[in-house]
Amino acid sequence: MTTQPATTGTTASTAGIPVSTLSLSRTTATAGRVLRQLRHDPRTIALLMLIPCLMLVLLRYVFDGSPHTFDNIGASLLGIFPLITMFLVTSIATLRERTSGTLERLLAMPLGKADLIAGYALAFGILAIIQSALATGLAVWFLGLDVTGSPWLLLLVALLDALLGTALGLFVSAFAASEFQAVQFMPAVIFPQLLLCGLFTPRSQMHPVLEAVSDVLPMSYAVDAMNEVLRHTDVTATFVRDVLIVAGCALLVLVLGAATLRRRTA
Repeated sequence: MTTQPATTGTTASTAGIPVSTLSLSRTTATAGRVLRQLRHDPRTIALLMLIPCLMLVLLRYVFDGSPHTFDNIGASLLGIFPLITMFLVTSIATLRERTSGTLERLLAMPLGKADLIAGYALAFGILAIIQSALATGLAVWFLGLDVTGSPWLLLLVALLDALLGTALGLFVSAFAASEFQAVQFMPAVIFPQLLLCGLFTPRSQMHPVLEAVSDVLPMSYAVDAMNEVLRHTDVTATFVRDVLIVAGCALLVLVLGAATLRRRTA
């Protein structure tokens, strides 16, 4: 009687069953594929790179007669604009992969959900770095945004906000059946945070219930971190806390996105 070699686990992992461990090579390959696709989509590139800059320019000259107002809210919007654009682009791009069948074909290969989510996060993270650098440089060195702290700290917060937007976009794409529905998630996910983050009025002056809600929304801490850079020359304990909370929320949402990722939209 011949004994068969014990190769079931290896065969399964290469015969269409997605592996569960995160692989650097599979993650970078996924990120490279996403970036190659985006390279042939100039409208998406323009949305990512130009719209935040154009909005900052518009805001600067809306308050042309009151530069102090631009200083007060410009830093906050420097973090909010990347979050919104990355949320839109990521949610729509991920949903397009699912509805076109690309996602199902990818997950039929030795590619785990964690690899796919990490690959998308890496690809859009690279774009987020470029986007945040352009917007920060424009605001500080060309539009005259008066910042007491280091502009590099502004760039750090803007980058984390963009990554948070990427994570939120990946997460909500699992619950949308069409690109139109993905856009519809924006009022539910982004607008409440925008209203309660302290941009329009200090959170301490809100109704206690709304203030409590704002305390659990990541955009609130992003705006607080920007304000810390705006007002203090040194890195404060509050700034460190806010940055860690934003980064932690982005990581948590990425994990939830991997857990809820489905092959095909119903």
